[in-house]
Amino acid sequence: MSLGLAQIEVEGAEPATNRQRAVEAVRSAADRGVDLVALPEIFTVGYFAFDSYAEYAEPLNGETVTRLQSVAEECDIAVLAGSIVEDLAASTDAGSETPATEGYANASVFIDDEGHRHAVYRKQHLFGYDSAEQELLTPGESLPTVDFGGFTIGMTTCYDLRFPELYRRLVEKGASLVLVPSAWPYPRVEHWRLLPQARAVENLCYVATINGAGSFDDATLLGRSTVYDPWGTTVAGLGEEPGLVTARIDPQEVERRRGAFPALEDRRL
Repeated sequence: MSLGLAQIEVEGAEPATNRQRAVEAVRSAADRGVDLVALPEIFTVGYFAFDSYAEYAEPLNGETVTRLQSVAEECDIAVLAGSIVEDLAASTDAGSETPATEGYANASVFIDDEGHRHAVYRKQHLFGYDSAEQELLTPGESLPTVDFGGFTIGMTTCYDLRFPELYRRLVEKGASLVLVPSAWPYPRVEHWRLLPQARAVENLCYVATINGAGSFDDATLLGRSTVYDPWGTTVAGLGEEPGLVTARIDPQEVERRRGAFPALEDRRL
């Protein structure tokens, strides 16, 4: 399978501009033969534009997801709509069970190559350090997976990387690839490299981190979107500038690594 990570520039409180960049990135990925492309965390509003969350929150059947569904079908490409600020009250009519009947969530939506919406993952670990996320958003409760391209795909979001038990739960559900939309800022570059690599190594699965690019009033995203294989080796990645990462990944590689080094079978907890 060909995987693409769309490291787009994200501008605070500019959803129309950011949405168009996302659509263009999906089209570009399709032109390059990508089967599945993933977008960054809160790519519509910008993670650090907290004052704009309420104004630009939208339901699962809102403009962003609906437009990406159309592009996915048109271009024959699957899309992880990295994440949006979801209006939970409005989403109750969108055919998805929500963790609350009101408020907002940080929601990633998996769209297949026929434009059908599948799993919705809502970020479970909300960041509290110099962030308003815990005050503004409701944490998710479910941990879905999707079968696509020979992989069982799990989804987490940014700060979730610091909680390895979440990834072990995904592996218990059969996950062989985990996509991690993020809005990871400077100065924590080493953490951004170390944590997803560790999640790949300890779970013997592919982990792909999709970060944004661009600056906000008090934060700058560090980019460096990367695909790690089940041995923790970097398959492909970018620097801090906008761009598209592409990588060929093989579900059989997960089986080979787990067969040759069956550490997961030695678990006692």
